[in-house]
Amino acid sequence: MKKSPLVLALALTLSGCQTLTSTQSDDVIVNQQEQQLNGASPNDISEALMINAQYQQVNELDEAPPIFDDVWERIRYQLSIEVPQNRPVVTERNYYARHQSYLDRISKRAEPYLHFIVEEVEKREMPIEIALLPIVESAFDPFGYSHRTASGIWQFMPQTGERFDLKQNWWYDGRRDIVQSTRAALDYLSYLHKTLEGDWLNAIAAYNSGEGRLLRAIKKNRKKHLPTDFWSLDLPSETTAYVPKLLALSDLLKRQEEFGLKWDPIINAQVVEVVDIGSQIDLALAADMADISLTELYRLNPGFNRWATDPNGPHFLLLPSDKVEQFQQLLAKTDLKDRLRWQQYIVANGDSLSVIANKFSTSAAAIKSLNKLKSNTIRVGQQLLVPLSDGAINSAHLPKQVRMAVNKSTKKKLSHTVKSGDTLWDISREYDVTINELAKWNKLKKNSVLRLGQKLTVYKSAKNTQTALISTNRTIIYKVRRGDSLARIASKFNLTINDIIKWNDLSGQKYLQPGQKLKLKVDVKST
Repeated sequence: MKKSPLVLALALTLSGCQTLTSTQSDDVIVNQQEQQLNGASPNDISEALMINAQYQQVNELDEAPPIFDDVWERIRYQLSIEVPQNRPVVTERNYYARHQSYLDRISKRAEPYLHFIVEEVEKREMPIEIALLPIVESAFDPFGYSHRTASGIWQFMPQTGERFDLKQNWWYDGRRDIVQSTRAALDYLSYLHKTLEGDWLNAIAAYNSGEGRLLRAIKKNRKKHLPTDFWSLDLPSETTAYVPKLLALSDLLKRQEEFGLKWDPIINAQVVEVVDIGSQIDLALAADMADISLTELYRLNPGFNRWATDPNGPHFLLLPSDKVEQFQQLLAKTDLKDRLRWQQYIVANGDSLSVIANKFSTSAAAIKSLNKLKSNTIRVGQQLLVPLSDGAINSAHLPKQVRMAVNKSTKKKLSHTVKSGDTLWDISREYDVTINELAKWNKLKKNSVLRLGQKLTVYKSAKNTQTALISTNRTIIYKVRRGDSLARIASKFNLTINDIIKWNDLSGQKYLQPGQKLKLKVDVKST
């Protein structure tokens, strides 16, 4: 039905959508609106209100942000940092553009974490490009480790981790914890942004090289009356490439069709959830309660170094959202004393908490905590409960379901053909096995370089609840610094001098030279 001019005028008056072509004062406009309303019948006003509501619904729909199914598209929509088409950016972009397989691996690794990271970045109203930073830092490898002892997807150095409250001890390394390291990284970047006068590129550069170096470079330019933006500063080569890498990734995501690339979709939904567990728990038991493999549990919680969580916290786990309710119900029914695998031990002559801990590959603190001891004093004949390490796979104290799965499960033999860019780490993730197992099955070393088309044998359980940790061995190249000695390097990376000599053919060489490069095989968890 055709609306009368009066009804349409009323609707526009009520919605405030009248278009004015003159410079009328607010008082004149209000008087006109009152006159229109006074001359209208109740039916006209009612109809006008309905039309006004429809206008408002349309406007709200127009203003609402789009909803994305894919996290990469969600990021793409919000990209805001201008990307200059200069040589550093183009060089990095060309490299990434030639390596589609690398981007595929990034998506696979980022899949459990990216939605959470994007949510945290948005909460703080930071540039969404920050969510891409773990690609530059670690390629989203939670066990990424550098020769400078940086660790985790955000690559925190030990001292910087401590500065931003990332706990690091025998049980746990917060630098690898996805939740805590993301919180710390965003805290650090916010601090850098404020310290560097609101310049995000300088803040990102400082995340790589430290704020002291950036501040010195800015001070130097100011003395010479030169600009102080990132592109004008004299910075280390690693940092001058670091920011262009991030911008190149942003550009490729924004213009993926133009470059013929694809970013494998990652569901834009919360797939993991932080669950408060309230106390120390055996991780094999936790995996059993959540009905997931232990490998998946470590993948979501890479901060844990041992077979159980830290007795002194943090007391939370990151779990798949669809497993949380079941886990919480089973956890509530499990007494605190039953949350660890343990066995009884009678104290003998010469025993101390540390001696007993060494016998069972655990820690004195864990024994003390489990037995609620107020001091380190123990007596001969005293009965103690001792937490069992992950090596005690046949212990009767293992949860029945885990014990049956480990001892009786049948394994199916599979064959994997190596694709471009494959590593043992990626393949172990794909089949939910460990690197150690892959290497053993195929008579390879854990750091072996795979050949394109190479056939690998994989044995896959119907339900893999194996209790070995994800291997975190890394071969790194360490550059000798002034004052370094074999003993000092061995101590720093928890290695033996003989191993360093053997790996680098140093027999007969008395002194190390600054700048000399050494190959080191390190275990991220024990370093």
